[in-house]
Amino acid sequence: QVQLVESGGGLVQAGGSLRLSCARSGRTSSVYAMGWFRQAPGKEREFVGVINWSGDTTYYADSVKGRFTLSRNNAKNTASLQMNSLKPEDTAVYYCAARGGVDVTATALEYPYWGRGTQVTVSS
Repeated sequence: QVQLVESGGGLVQAGGSLRLSCARSGRTSSVYAMGWFRQAPGKEREFVGVINWSGDTTYYADSVKGRFTLSRNNAKNTASLQMNSLKPEDTAVYYCAARGGVDVTATALEYPYWGRGTQVTVSS
């Protein structure tokens, strides 16, 4: 019903920047919130941030506040995650997720739609 595809991952040096994008397709009219999660090897999936589609509400994990910025583009039907001042501990597979509802949530189980992930590697 809803398909999500992440892009923009890659290798970057510490202190550098990357911009991840999440392309939405299918029945996107039922999607109102876009979340980002990440998972490093041997670790649990971790919440990164979430934005509602109107763009008036955002919530970030403490570990990325001041460094990561969420946005969305209605014309392109995409959500983006701008990552600045990257650290080696940011290395992970980053996932885009979507759900209905106007409220933002950091709970992964609240998101029924997921992308396949994109690898972000930050070198020292």
